[in-house]
Amino acid sequence: MTNLHPIASETPDPRAPQRVRHELRRRLLTVQSVQRVTPHLVRVTLQGDELQGFTSLGFDDHVKLLFPDPATGVLALPSVSPEGIRHDADAPRPAMRDYTPRRFDVQAGTLEIDFALHDAGPATQWAEQAAPGQSIGVGGPRGSMVIPMAFDAYLLVGDDTALPAIARRLAELPAGAPVVVIAEVDGPADELVFDTAADLHLTWAHRRGAAPGTTTLLLDTLRQTALPAGDFHAWVACESSAAKALRAHLVGERGARAQWTKAAGYWRLGTADTHETHSE
Repeated sequence: MTNLHPIASETPDPRAPQRVRHELRRRLLTVQSVQRVTPHLVRVTLQGDELQGFTSLGFDDHVKLLFPDPATGVLALPSVSPEGIRHDADAPRPAMRDYTPRRFDVQAGTLEIDFALHDAGPATQWAEQAAPGQSIGVGGPRGSMVIPMAFDAYLLVGDDTALPAIARRLAELPAGAPVVVIAEVDGPADELVFDTAADLHLTWAHRRGAAPGTTTLLLDTLRQTALPAGDFHAWVACESSAAKALRAHLVGERGARAQWTKAAGYWRLGTADTHETHSE
């Protein structure tokens, strides 16, 4: 079941985000195929009867991936209650990470997840060895935040971990919609070709061997980039401290409206399993 709730405001605004609640489900899925898209990006396509009813309405939705024990291969799936995912106290707890559903194909019954390979955590380890026939658990998404396509223009800024969401947003934007994208990757071999009918102005920022999260590359590039004209929605996702700095620059120095500037820390340097939203 899906419930739609506009974010409350004193006067209706066609640009107000819509919060959509979904029935929380835990699914056991099987790897159908694995593709090395770039040197640092692996796409895993999942399938299974339990994908029936899967819903992802927001371009930056997140599902919770539950990984098998790397030593035993055993996947201990938790139960689901109205309060959320619940783990049996006596059962081993699987490693879990949040990921954006890259593409859900209803007709084919497949779900694509893109893995940015830039750490030694359980997600990277699993993606590096993933093969058809293996199992993985998927929880959610629990809800979606749908950003209307009623703005004059759009700004998308992110690192490798944001590429699935950026690709989804570009694919759904109306034809001719002005959109500025700044995307950080290691080098030219990691650049993607985006499928979009929007009027795309794209800048790739290359780390050139520097460790992810250790540079000010996105902020430096943004400072040199002309922002879209008119009322634009800004979306930022990358390492947490960088995301906070990017939002502060946009709102404090470039005149972006705070209510139309969303910044998320998809990960934090030196910390495992972090997802933070920055509103200041």
